[in-house]
Amino acid sequence: MAIDKLIDELKLKIIDILNLQDVRPTDIHEDEPLVGGNLRIDSIDILELVIMIEKEYGITINNKEMGKKIFATLRTLAEYIHDNSQQLN
Repeated sequence: MAIDKLIDELKLKIIDILNLQDVRPTDIHEDEPLVGGNLRIDSIDILELVIMIEKEYGITINNKEMGKKIFATLRTLAEYIHDNSQQLN
């Protein structure tokens, strides 16, 4: 799966999982900070996203420092999933 397609898929999943009712996929910019950015994603939201990533893509993120890098932006998240998911390859 191409990174751009994965980014689009993740935008929809983020909106759904975090119940962001007033947010459209076009409102989420792949290079803006995920945590503390315009979406107001916090540590509880990240935990929900980690669970989704484990279920949907078979990737375990259990290191806080690694998680900070992975969840820096939507692009870094998509690149990590793309590079590490067995389901996409």
